[in-house]
Amino acid sequence: MNQPVSGRSGAVWTLVITSVAAFMAALDNLVVTTALPSIRKSLGGELAELEWTVNAYTLTFAVLLMLGAALGDRFGRRRLFLVGLAVFTGASAAAALSSGIGELIAFRAVQGLGAAIMMPLTLTLLTAAVPPARRGAALGIFGAVSGLAVAGGPLIGGSLTEHLSWQWIFWLNVPVGLLLMPLARLRLTESYAPGARLDVPGTLLVSGGLFGLVHGLVNANEDGWTSPAVLGSLLAGAVLVGAFVVHGFRAKHPMLPMRLFRSRAFFGINAAGLLMFLGMFGAIFLLSQYLQAVLGYSPTEAGLRMLPWTGMPMLVAPIAGMLSDRFGGRPVVVTGLALQAAGLALFALVLDPDASYAAQLPGLIVSGVGMALYFAPAAGLVMSSVRPAEQGIASGTNNALREVGGALGVAVLATVFSSRGGYESARAFTDGTVPALWIGAGAVALATLVALLIPGRGKAPAPEAAAADDAAGERVPAAA
Repeated sequence: MNQPVSGRSGAVWTLVITSVAAFMAALDNLVVTTALPSIRKSLGGELAELEWTVNAYTLTFAVLLMLGAALGDRFGRRRLFLVGLAVFTGASAAAALSSGIGELIAFRAVQGLGAAIMMPLTLTLLTAAVPPARRGAALGIFGAVSGLAVAGGPLIGGSLTEHLSWQWIFWLNVPVGLLLMPLARLRLTESYAPGARLDVPGTLLVSGGLFGLVHGLVNANEDGWTSPAVLGSLLAGAVLVGAFVVHGFRAKHPMLPMRLFRSRAFFGINAAGLLMFLGMFGAIFLLSQYLQAVLGYSPTEAGLRMLPWTGMPMLVAPIAGMLSDRFGGRPVVVTGLALQAAGLALFALVLDPDASYAAQLPGLIVSGVGMALYFAPAAGLVMSSVRPAEQGIASGTNNALREVGGALGVAVLATVFSSRGGYESARAFTDGTVPALWIGAGAVALATLVALLIPGRGKAPAPEAAAADDAAGERVPAAA
């Protein structure tokens, strides 16, 4: 039987496979947004149904991420990675073949299931395969690819829709998935979390809680924040998440030990990630529409003009990864978040119904550099803030919180937009977008302050010192 490749070659293969898989999963967050008019023309559907073609994926992705991480720890990370990849690929083909809007929404939810199983295991597999001396650079490349996928979704979706058809935003995943599956089977090394157990009560509590919160958030803009359905969903979600927190403190083997959040590193990078995605997702959602609805660009033209922002991670993030190896992750993350907040503020200052592209360019460049600096070391900070046996659930937690942040960002910024402006005219659209961007910039600025909680290099015990604390159930701090 063929054995996975070890050593440097194995690390390179793992980086390639996990980065491409993460790219596909992250891309499908926003790839549909610029294709919605074509989908409506082809399949019909009301506005709420079109919104659910986006939200069905985000919702299942966020809700099931921690379950996917726990299943990988228990039954094998490579095995579950392959399962998630197969589900994602199959659901992508089914979405492309959908003959009605209801079918498309259902298969988008199945896509989210596959991504939720696959995504948290990418970081665990990569961290295990790459030696510590080269881990920062590898995670920098991984972060660059993931960041490019998140921000490049509207460009890729718009280009495929405009020049081919909306179905190709899903067909694109199929050959890539079919190629990755045998490569993953042959090149990845299987790993488990020692003594991993499934926490059924915790899984039900966190899944139900996140479902309630995200469901309420994505429906708040349509139904109103004070509607009984939204308030009930948010309240039920908050109660269940609260019960999950209590469970995490009291259970003998919880899926997410709450003691992890006593770590300044773990708390800081996760809270900063949630706030970062809140500001960034909401801003991209509105700015991609601004370029089309106000300035009159086609989807492809709008995406191309956002390249100084969306393409920057490919140029900057690998360098940022090496900088984090040399100086620690905290200063790079803090700098990136500060630049991202400044970039959104620059957008808010210059946005106007007839704003020139030259006036927008500084905001695009500063935002792009900031996003790249954040994504590069963030993954390393997450993985180094816990023991190796807890890295799977740490990755799942980080991704789940970022997805919830993204859903919250779209909901909050869209609510601000609709309360101060609208789609009636270019002036109305700008009047709504500017205050929403200030809210987004404020959220990322708050993320910058939260990231300062992360210990600097040399201020926390090394992970190797964990052995003495394991028996007592203590959190093992890790250097940034």
